[in-house]
Amino acid sequence: MRPKKTILIINGPNLNLLGTREPEIYGSTTLLQLNKQLKNYLKKRGFKAVFYQSNHEGGIIDFIQKKNKKAAGIVINPGALTHYSYALRDALASVKSPVVEVHISDIYKREDFRKISVIKPVCKKQISGKGIKGYFDAVDFILSDR
Repeated sequence: MRPKKTILIINGPNLNLLGTREPEIYGSTTLLQLNKQLKNYLKKRGFKAVFYQSNHEGGIIDFIQKKNKKAAGIVINPGALTHYSYALRDALASVKSPVVEVHISDIYKREDFRKISVIKPVCKKQISGKGIKGYFDAVDFILSDR
């Protein structure tokens, strides 16, 4: 069996607005810029990135179910789905490769509802409050966990 050389990078609702939505919280880097940086970062390490963003819970779940078996790991920023999507949690619970939950802002220093993650228990790691650097830390964690 050949080694899995793909990392799935999944972004949930409203993350398509990176760079314009509340830049004081989420920064000025757009999702397209972030994806390009991650693609280059992974390419230098001999891996391929497969990107997916959706504002729809079901689309994200379908993507995970379709692609996860061929991936070395998943980096996911579930956005607001973090706080209430048991369906997404259950989809991630079925993944055998490492999953890292990422949040650009520090969800533990924000509104009370943001401090709850139903996703965290099924992830190997959660990274919160490191800006877009958190995505790169998540990739490094997955690659070191192999």
